[in-house]
Amino acid sequence: MDNATIWEWVGYLASVVVAISLMMANIKKLRWWNLIGAALFVAYGVAIEAYPVALVNFFIVLIDAYYLVKLYRKPPSVTPNTQ
Repeated sequence: MDNATIWEWVGYLASVVVAISLMMANIKKLRWWNLIGAALFVAYGVAIEAYPVALVNFFIVLIDAYYLVKLYRKPPSVTPNTQ
């Protein structure tokens, strides 16, 4: 397989991963899958010198990472004591 074919498959994989992310009901799973798909698109965009693709997906990686940090730092909800 030549380099162009490998990167083409990375692009296909990234598309599939992003599509899978959009089917998630759980927001944490959605963010993780979307982050992985966007990171693959960053690699793909850089490899084929499609820098606008890489740039927008890098921004998406940052957004997903930000919200994942917020989700994992969120204090557990406390139920009121009913005594």
